[in-house]
Amino acid sequence: MTQAPKLGQNFLRDSQASARIVAALGDLSQSTVVEIGPGHGVITDLLIPRARKVIAVELDHSLALSLRARYSEDRLTVVEQDVLQFDFAAAAAEAGGKLLVIGNLPFYITSPILHRLAEAHASLHIAVLMVQREVADRVTASPGSRDYGLLSVTVQLYGPTTSLFTLPPEAFSPPPQVHSTVFRWRFAPRFEELGLNPATFTAFLRQAFAQKAKDPGQQPPRRRIDPALIAAALDQAAIPPQARAESLSIESLAALWHALNPPSAPPG
Repeated sequence: MTQAPKLGQNFLRDSQASARIVAALGDLSQSTVVEIGPGHGVITDLLIPRARKVIAVELDHSLALSLRARYSEDRLTVVEQDVLQFDFAAAAAEAGGKLLVIGNLPFYITSPILHRLAEAHASLHIAVLMVQREVADRVTASPGSRDYGLLSVTVQLYGPTTSLFTLPPEAFSPPPQVHSTVFRWRFAPRFEELGLNPATFTAFLRQAFAQKAKDPGQQPPRRRIDPALIAAALDQAAIPPQARAESLSIESLAALWHALNPPSAPPG
């Protein structure tokens, strides 16, 4: 993505990197691709001859005007809008199938965009995204690693993530003060597979990761549970009493949630 400096944006100028980002989406010939923040169209130029349709979501008015002037409407639809307000479901319905997403996410709203994509998971197939390297390290982290935490679990609940490659500041204009990493996110939500209620499990995760380096049985003040019940739940989930949330896989966290939230017995 390229963005206007007034929005704190950095323009990708490495043509080889742009080609690698587009290639990471795979075959585009039958797909509609949503590009987040196309800016000057460096990636857009590569998408248009490959994709069935491209939808460019660009907040900056001058950049949106420039894109409309360069491409015909049958090749490119420019939506001048904040991506957090973009209707992915409507776009997928019009496309007749799930969307592909590509973009270099602005540092200051990376997490909100990731959460927005998670919300829209039913309309999405694959996203290839460039983010600050530290964020990519977190969303692709494995249990027990330094970067594994709430963001890792939250993103990976909606599908597996893979780190692809990292770019130095010199690949952008103006150069940011950090490296950027491209990662791929395949949308395959695990809630049904693991028997989870999305809302209550997400709330449970926030509690489990609320205090870093604390064990998952240590409770935030807002929810007090009998310590004996917590001990029993940890035992049922086969989790050591002193295990930290950062060391637990999604499967283990799901097992603990189930142990703490047993199904209600039917009325007899």
